[in-house]
Amino acid sequence: MAKEYKIREVKLEDAERLAEIYSYYVQNTAVSFEYQAPSANEFEDRIRKTVERYPYIVCTYNDRVVGYAYAGAYSAREAYNWTATTSIYVDKDFRRKKIGSSLYSELETRLRKQGIVNILAGVAYSENEDEYLTHDSLNFHLKEGYTQVAHMKSIGKKYERWYDLIWLQKKL
Repeated sequence: MAKEYKIREVKLEDAERLAEIYSYYVQNTAVSFEYQAPSANEFEDRIRKTVERYPYIVCTYNDRVVGYAYAGAYSAREAYNWTATTSIYVDKDFRRKKIGSSLYSELETRLRKQGIVNILAGVAYSENEDEYLTHDSLNFHLKEGYTQVAHMKSIGKKYERWYDLIWLQKKL
């Protein structure tokens, strides 16, 4: 990654920019199954809750946030304490610049230090790509070493279409 790119801990002041990045995916794609993009205040709350237990990191380009990744609990039950879910979003204008790979690499390093053994990612999927959903997220996760462990059919409805959810797992 070029010197202009840096990965650091999220700050509450990043909430507005994170909301901006994420809102593109909520409003224009089926990547997220949310219908309404959360506000910056909602993002602050999400950040606060996440960093209590899990890493939340951002990638900056010349000091502007261009992507973020975080982990969360798979389940509140204690037996799952060694498993976490992962989420990642990259500014639509900065995709395919290895930002996602760099974010996941750093996130995985931090999760290993926490004793996390398994990470899971849920990816929206449609057999046929359409204007709202491509196979990019699935292909990215497979490239990052995740393997498909579940395929739930017609689990989310957005834009009057049904989309599947694929669960992927990676052993750290």
